[in-house]
Amino acid sequence: MDLNTLLETTVVGLGYELVDVEMSPRGRTIRVFIDVPSKESGIDVEDCAKVSNQLSRVFEVENIDFDRLEISSPGLDRVVKKAEDFERFAGQDIQIKVRIPHGGRRNFQGELLGCKDGKVGLRLEKDEVELEFTNIEKARLVPRFD
Repeated sequence: MDLNTLLETTVVGLGYELVDVEMSPRGRTIRVFIDVPSKESGIDVEDCAKVSNQLSRVFEVENIDFDRLEISSPGLDRVVKKAEDFERFAGQDIQIKVRIPHGGRRNFQGELLGCKDGKVGLRLEKDEVELEFTNIEKARLVPRFD
């Protein structure tokens, strides 16, 4: 079983959502970002400890060699990767970078309108655009501080 599948299976099995995984260049540090959409207060230290303890045991059984395991909440500027996340966070501000330029641009920032039929809608300052979901390289929420 590859590492991503192992992480997904374990984290989801504990009742959390696997948001993102980052690895150091030599794979010695594994950072796992988790969330609980149903929990209004978000991820806390106990959630991180629970996932860390379980993953440490799983890694030992599966002989996954690492020096450091970090478990964290996705933060206010969380990455958005899955199509359902683009729908879930509709109405929030987002930064999107695309692989192939759209209208001569690769970077967009605006209000997320959702994801339908493989296209992500975005309201910019002066107009709206639809970006191909498969063309999105990176996307992050932009927190609002009113």
